[in-house]
Amino acid sequence: MLLGIPLGELGWFQTLLMSFATGFAAFFATTFLAIMSLLVYMMVTSKHPDFALSYKDAGLPVGLVVLVVSLAYLGSLWVKRKLRKG
Repeated sequence: MLLGIPLGELGWFQTLLMSFATGFAAFFATTFLAIMSLLVYMMVTSKHPDFALSYKDAGLPVGLVVLVVSLAYLGSLWVKRKLRKG
């Protein structure tokens, strides 16, 4: 149980859904923090940075890493549960 979610009892589709939701949440949170950091940088230096970098260089890599890690973790829990039942 993690925050009331029975992680070891998720089905195949629920595992995929939780993994992608975690990846999307990490992408959006990282992108938000990167945009805020670029805004602070712009206010301090009076230079105009390219805000597309927040998506490409910060949000996307973090979102993909979190997606892969959560798929591996939740997928392993799903496989272990299927092997125990079978």
